[in-house]
Amino acid sequence: MDKELIAAAIAVSTRCEGCIAYHVRTLVRLGATREQINEMLSVAVYMGGGPSLMYAGEVLRAYDEFKQA
Repeated sequence: MDKELIAAAIAVSTRCEGCIAYHVRTLVRLGATREQINEMLSVAVYMGGGPSLMYAGEVLRAYDEFKQA
């Protein structure tokens, strides 16, 4: 799961919407917790700067959506 969290962080920092959806869906399938997602997002936003913050919200929305499915 570590590599998938890294991939998701890169997707956020590079602001790739399709990549975010793919990696978040995979993380949900692997059993990632919201705490793990939040920790990944804190690093991604730190590395990607302010614009990445907008995509962090997309990750949380996608996580909630995939978690309910």
